[in-house]
Amino acid sequence: MTIESDPSYPAHWEADVVLRDGGTARIRPITTEDAGRLVSFYEQVSDESKYYRFFAPYPRLSDRDVRRFTHHDYVDRVGLAATIGGEFIGTVRYDRIGPDGRPASAPADEAEVAFLVQDAHQGRGVASALLEHIGAVARERGIRRFAAEVLPANTKMIKVFTDVGYQQKRSFEDGSVHLTLDLEPTAESLAVQRAREQRAEAHSVQRLLAPGSVAVIGVSRSGAGVGAAALRNLRDSGFHGHLYAVNEAVTRDLLDGVRAYRTVEAIDAPVDLAVIAVPAERVPHAVAACGEHGVQGLVVLSAGYGESGPDGLARQRELVRQVRSYGMRLIGPNAYGVINTAPEVELNASLTPAPMPMRGRIGLFTQSGAIGIALLSALLRRGEGLSSFVSAGNRADVSGNDILQYWYDDEATDVALLYLETLGNPRKFTRLARRTAAVKPVVVAKGGRHTPAGHVVPGTRLPEATVSALLRQAGVIRVDTVTELVDVGLLLAAQPLPAGPRVAILGNSESLGVLTYDACLAQGLRPLPPLDLTTAAAPEDFRAALAAALASGDCDAVVVTAIPWVSEHALADDLADALREAVAEVPGKPVAVVHVELGALVEALSATRGLPHPDPSGNRGSAPAPAPREPAGPIPARPASEDRIPSYPAAERAVRALAEAVRYGQWRRGLAEGGYVPEFEDVDEAGAAAQLAGLLADVDDGAVLTLAEWDARELLARYGITVRSALPAPSADAAVRAAAILGYPVALKTTAPHLRHRADLGGVRLDLTNEAGLRRSYEELTDLLGKPAELQPVVQAMVPRGVDTVVRSVIDPAAGAVLSFGLAGVASELLGDTAHRLVPATDKDAAGLIRSIRAAPLLFGWRGSDPVDTAALEELLLRLSRLVDDHPEVIGVSLEPVVVAAEGLSVLSATVRVAHPPARGDLGPRTLPSY
Repeated sequence: MTIESDPSYPAHWEADVVLRDGGTARIRPITTEDAGRLVSFYEQVSDESKYYRFFAPYPRLSDRDVRRFTHHDYVDRVGLAATIGGEFIGTVRYDRIGPDGRPASAPADEAEVAFLVQDAHQGRGVASALLEHIGAVARERGIRRFAAEVLPANTKMIKVFTDVGYQQKRSFEDGSVHLTLDLEPTAESLAVQRAREQRAEAHSVQRLLAPGSVAVIGVSRSGAGVGAAALRNLRDSGFHGHLYAVNEAVTRDLLDGVRAYRTVEAIDAPVDLAVIAVPAERVPHAVAACGEHGVQGLVVLSAGYGESGPDGLARQRELVRQVRSYGMRLIGPNAYGVINTAPEVELNASLTPAPMPMRGRIGLFTQSGAIGIALLSALLRRGEGLSSFVSAGNRADVSGNDILQYWYDDEATDVALLYLETLGNPRKFTRLARRTAAVKPVVVAKGGRHTPAGHVVPGTRLPEATVSALLRQAGVIRVDTVTELVDVGLLLAAQPLPAGPRVAILGNSESLGVLTYDACLAQGLRPLPPLDLTTAAAPEDFRAALAAALASGDCDAVVVTAIPWVSEHALADDLADALREAVAEVPGKPVAVVHVELGALVEALSATRGLPHPDPSGNRGSAPAPAPREPAGPIPARPASEDRIPSYPAAERAVRALAEAVRYGQWRRGLAEGGYVPEFEDVDEAGAAAQLAGLLADVDDGAVLTLAEWDARELLARYGITVRSALPAPSADAAVRAAAILGYPVALKTTAPHLRHRADLGGVRLDLTNEAGLRRSYEELTDLLGKPAELQPVVQAMVPRGVDTVVRSVIDPAAGAVLSFGLAGVASELLGDTAHRLVPATDKDAAGLIRSIRAAPLLFGWRGSDPVDTAALEELLLRLSRLVDDHPEVIGVSLEPVVVAAEGLSVLSATVRVAHPPARGDLGPRTLPSY
């Protein structure tokens, strides 16, 4: 059924989901056109499953049953189906019931729910996914509880209900188990949902990176072209699984020494992964063939999609729909490919010629093939290997979020490096990155401040500085260039985290030591005076000095600087061995080496001399194929991390990498200390909800309402935020009357939009202690800036002097609610000196927020001034965070200025914007992005 044929059809309930085993399914409402599918589905269900569903033998559905199960009003009666290839594999329905258990309509808020899953698909998490989605539908339709009757022997279905994490009641009545589930999301249900999401998405990536068999579709007979190159790279990497070549015109059994077939269907064995390298117009046929053959995942190297314009973008969207309809995942299109160096896999399904990168502890994800080539080359030159590599091209399906899910519990990956051009869903990315960063470093280089061609993921409206702040809150190490990405990754992969910012510097060049010292200061580190070993220093002198520094309790890290000797190559190995010996003697602190034109030392420190250096140049296989040969042997294992010491050609690069490691270590230690979102006893959440409902009753969807001053004050007061009254002063006499009400001294200020919060333009008069002074100031103000009707002056009681600050919250459609803080005034605005945190903010977030702006010393007694009440400021931030987290209708709040005094604070003005809340994707059921 289409929306055109039935306007009531809820198309927004359609969703693609990843199942427990990594496959995908589509969940959608059941329509009247599904009668045939329902009957076919039911015929494939075992008698036992039918008995569990209907509590009696029920071999077939009657015509009345089929009509009842396919005709819904999508309010009181709803049915959803999980489908693969257009066919049902599972169904769920609810029927609204009243207190007597009979069919009912709103305002009844309970419904009876029941599932049926095809036996061949049981154990894949189909029922759990359907329960999440039917629960979200029920909440949307005003249903708050589900009731279910389950036979005691149906332990699988009982487990589905009991494991979901909702508050529930359970009883045994009339020979069946009666379950009642409260559908309000809880911390436990959200944790269950996200754990299932992580396992499913990680498994879906694992199926792509560790296939048992691979078919390359589009291998030319001449050995030229992308497909032939991909096949050679797979063959020559030593892939441990079965490998097949597919070419519809093939006339012989072998292509490049690999068994060849005309079609995927002709392969008489399972195919786990297909690499597609045919022109874009032939890709749909290849995808259909793969889907019918049961292929689990695709890497589409073919170009001509979103990067080529609107027509290509439409083709790309259709590709994703087709791939997901068969339950497959997709890397690409326009991808560079994937690499997995695990010894039991050795997969090089990419355009990187063999031999592929060494095995290492770094996972690498890029959206750009060109950047992927550059990063592979840089890591290779510096002796670092990889655990896995994914270059996703237009990333129409599999994205950096999926890869983070995989890396989170991948024991082969110690450091995650990502080059991203868009964040896609910053809310989900920061959530996943924060969880991953808690166990291993996540380093991100983000290119492109606008959504590039081919990337259909919506961008965020947040400024880059805000995005960076949110990433750092999540523990992500944000770098600006791919060079820094490699620099930081090398240090984190090879060295332990520093315990603090104290850095010892030693070497055979005083000048290079001074440069390193200055670089440390610039990065906020605490360097010790450099130790000059003089140019006469021998490797043994370096060993002794480094061992002494590492053993000292005065430093947390060491930077070794080295300049060439007359006979560089003769001493490079000796120096590398000396440094390694010192590190082995006193382990536990990171060491980095800064060298000047010491290429042999770099090679010796990375311990890669003599290993073959592949050329990851991205050659797409235009040259003839080499003669068939045996697969390459095992990839050399990477040396133990303590044997490798990262080296850098400039002090600034080494120190920047070390500083990022210091900051990340501090974040990790802070995470261990924890933080909490405080509960405030005086918060009136129900009253605020009722007030917002009333204010939005006549507001259209999509419209934004700026609250009147008194409504804003009332709403904020419900959360313990008091806004000082300001009385209008349309005339001098009105100003005098207002001052009499408020009491002297008072302030007179303009509120016109072009003058508001701009004291620098002369629109504010302070400390007016009597009527004469007030009238004089009123006259000066109107003479200088315009008529009262233009200025909209107000009178406000004076508050204790302090530091003027600004507190804001805004809802970004992608990132969610963001809390911001800065000092008031044009200087802070001009310099962008504002800090940001995601909502809900913890007590540690609030404390860090006010301390992270550059002007923070003004709050803590700078140049002898009195420190202000930062505890009150932190409480204000937490109360505002709680308000916008509790009520997504509040899409924007600006408290400006907030005057923070030595004791207490005063909010002098507030602007609040509200709207009907958008769907909260992070709180809803698991879904794959739909663009």
